[in-house]
Amino acid sequence: MNPDVPQYFYAINAVAQAALLLTLAVGTALAVQRTALTAPQKSATWIAIMATLVIWFGLALWLGKGGFFLAPTAFAPPIAFAIVIPIVTGLFILLSTPRFKAVVEAVPQSWMTGVQVYRALGAMFLALWLQSRMPGEFALPAGTGDVIVGVTAPIVAWLNAIRSPAAPAETLVWNVFGIGDLVIAIGTGFLTSPSPYQMLAFDRPNELIAQYPFVLVPIFFVPLSIILHGLSLWKLRRAAKVRPAFA
Repeated sequence: MNPDVPQYFYAINAVAQAALLLTLAVGTALAVQRTALTAPQKSATWIAIMATLVIWFGLALWLGKGGFFLAPTAFAPPIAFAIVIPIVTGLFILLSTPRFKAVVEAVPQSWMTGVQVYRALGAMFLALWLQSRMPGEFALPAGTGDVIVGVTAPIVAWLNAIRSPAAPAETLVWNVFGIGDLVIAIGTGFLTSPSPYQMLAFDRPNELIAQYPFVLVPIFFVPLSIILHGLSLWKLRRAAKVRPAFA
């Protein structure tokens, strides 16, 4: 543990991680039951999805705690690969494999959007900035954007749950804003972190973002969020082809 970081940050992150994994496990189980798969197929599909999530999270935790993402590089920060690879492979597998695609189709849009309430934890970046532990060039846009997405996630979910006529447009705007926020966060994180490509925050480099527990944000939470946004947009487009309202 970093002695310069208050202990409550570790506690908050641990609780958030456990709550998210439990929520995903329960939500996936319920979604699997909504599919037309056979009972053995449902069990195998749920196990495959959760095993992948747990292994991914475990690997991120192990590498993050081990300081792997602190390693200097002349090419690109290791975090960049930890962001891109899960997004590309995750979306490809989920939308190209019949069983996984069936599960995605079974997940209500309200669940897909509402689960991102965890993004409100971006407030910790703002807290770190106020404590002079993180540069404002990164913390202000990333933290503020995440809080907005997290706070509005239940609203968008509710609009979808009640099948509001405004739900499709609101969901589209929310997803685009959410992805934009993450792109900005990745960009400012890259430009403020110590590397040959650092262009901002030389007086207060963004060193914490590559240290545990904050490194889990770019290597797990960011890719997961982009995958969820991508799946939500896919469902939105698919629903628009079938009928005005959501499934």
